Amino acid sequence: MNEQTSCRPGICKPSELRNVYELLEQVRLRPGVWVRSSSLQHLDSLLVGYAVASEINNSAEHFDFWNGGPFSEWLWRRMGMVYPSNLGWAVEIERAAESAGTPAMEMFFFLLDEFRAERDRPQR
Repeated sequence: MNEQTSCRPGICKPSELRNVYELLEQVRLRPGVWVRSSSLQHLDSLLVGYAVASEINNSAEHFDFWNGGPFSEWLWRRMGMVYPSNLGWAVEIERAAESAGTPAMEMFFFLLDEFRAERDRPQR
């Protein structure tokens, strides 16, 4: 899934976005516009709203960000967690960021880029 975004590096209107990853690029550019207090829990809520609206509108888009979905399953392995977290990816990244002294939003996008690179890497 090596999709090129139509808006990057520019700022787009929501109606110009084609998928959740383009939305996330807009969040990366201006997190304060999209997410209150740079909270990953608020970002998670935004993404769940996006997914629900997509389903209501019969979108066939695959959504990676449900708790227990591809991103969180990858994250648990990446963080060395033996059991999945019931608290969700947003809480676990916020905890890890606080421990590392890194802004949570910065850590999320670092991990997101790593997740996408691994997912998009050709299988051998």
